[in-house]
Amino acid sequence: MTLTVKDMMAAANAAVPRIDSARAQELVASGALLLDIRDAPELEKAGRAAGSHHIPRGMLEFRADPETPYHDPELRKDRVIVLHCASGGRAALAGKLLKDMGYAEVYNLGGFSDWAGDRIEPVDPGM
Repeated sequence: MTLTVKDMMAAANAAVPRIDSARAQELVASGALLLDIRDAPELEKAGRAAGSHHIPRGMLEFRADPETPYHDPELRKDRVIVLHCASGGRAALAGKLLKDMGYAEVYNLGGFSDWAGDRIEPVDPGM
């Protein structure tokens, strides 16, 4: 069976609940990991949510698997994870991936603009 992006997005959206900023902030206040999966240039340009953890989408599988030398100890299968990207699509796909890898409680906040909490402004690259 050949999958399209539309198929993958439908499966991801069905598997990973979308939540609003208020719920995301409640979860983070209770110990959830706010995981930003945008690429580094996106963070440099737009800033990031205060307290967020960054793993680019392209490295997520390697950081999420405890059997790889690249495992990130912030990712634990018993920890609630709230994902966001720029608009929500990559976060949905990443959430499905984490669920497929055995992460129990994963949510999609959507895009960075959906975060209503504190932010860290982009770093001024200077002249």
